[in-house]
Amino acid sequence: MPANRRFRAVTRIGPVQIGTAYDARGREKHTAACTAPRCGFSADYDSRAAAELAARTHRCPVR
Repeated sequence: MPANRRFRAVTRIGPVQIGTAYDARGREKHTAACTAPRCGFSADYDSRAAAELAARTHRCPVR
């Protein structure tokens, strides 16, 4: 079942978008997701800094 998250503080670094939301247990999570076609990268992090670092260092495998 897909997560229904309400993102706030959404920013974009290159093709990667970073958003902040609360998970099912009420903890703040930061998600980084690539918006490039056929990339499929997304990950949840506990800190905003980790999500921004992942966005800055992400390289899409499909070009």
